[in-house]
This record gives sequence, C-alpha cells and structure tokens, in this order.
Amino acid sequence: MRWGKTLLAIMTVLGLAACEPSPRLAPLNEGLDAPEDLSVLSDGVDPLIVGHRLMEAGEYDLALRSYLRAAGDRGMTGETLSSLGSANLQLGRLGQAEELLRRAVEVDPDFVPAWNNLGVVLMEQGEYGEARQVFRQAYALDSGESDSIRENLRLAIARMENPGYSQDHTNQSFDLERRGGGRYLLLYAP
Repeated sequence: MRWGKTLLAIMTVLGLAACEPSPRLAPLNEGLDAPEDLSVLSDGVDPLIVGHRLMEAGEYDLALRSYLRAAGDRGMTGETLSSLGSANLQLGRLGQAEELLRRAVEVDPDFVPAWNNLGVVLMEQGEYGEARQVFRQAYALDSGESDSIRENLRLAIARMENPGYSQDHTNQSFDLERRGGGRYLLLYAP
C-alpha cells in the first residue's frame, strides 16, 4: 500500500512538472513571420481568400458564407459584393446575383470582375443586348488584356445578332474561372 502511495505521489509530481514550460523547449514557430502572400486578420485568415478557395473547390454555399463574413469585416465593397454575386450565380440564384453585381459596379465602377460577372448573369437570363454592353465595359476597363472577356463579348454579339445561334448551340454552358486577386471570368464551354 505504501508503495502505491509513493508511486502516485511521483506521478503527480511528474505530471505537474510537465505543465511547467521548459526553457529548453521553444515553440516551433518562434521567430517566424507569416508568409507575405497571406492576408491575415487579427483573428485568422481573411474570409475573402477563404471564399475564393472554396469557389475554386466548387463549395459555393460555404464560399457564400465566407463572403458574408468578409462583408461583415470589410463592409460592402465592390470586391465583396462581386464575390457574393459570383457565389449566388454559381448557386443558380440569378436574381440575387444580378442585384449584388449591379451594386458592385455602382460602388466600384472600375472593378472589372464585377462587370464581367454581371455580363455572365445577363447572358444566363438571355439579355444579350445588355450583356454585350456590360462585356464591352469590362473589356474597355481591362484594356483588352483578357482573352476571356473578349470571347464573352464576341459570344454576346453573336447571340444578339443571330437569335437562332442560341437555339443551335443549346448544349453550350458558361462557367466562371477565378483569376488572380479574386477575379472570376466566364469560360465558354461547348
């Protein structure tokens, strides 16, 4: 019995000693800074970046939630509104997507992804004339650097000038593709 009490006392002392930080055991990340390409807020990773990565992974519901957190942190900027609109577009909520993207271009008239994604929504709704104007605006703001926006504009013009074009090509679909800086561009998939 005495031997058991002694063993219990030793284990208790060792357990308490393990709770004390040892000067020889430094944390593994001590002295290391976060990589420069990560946007870190005071309480964690930027929810806008998380949302972009979730969009890439096809997790549109989760991306929408992350974008809502970003809107709470940053406010309703052109980028957050555009991101919210893009997530709603991927979820098939065209009315909500259109409303958010229109607000995005009002808040930030020079934000190319918002213009492009608004054009995508309009194309999905069959509004080829307005989509053409929106893609033209996106293309001008982008200084013609994006082949994807040029292709979107070309497709909108073709659909507007030839109504039979859309009937002959009903198996074609549109997708958004993320480019750097949280930009999503429409891809034409035959």
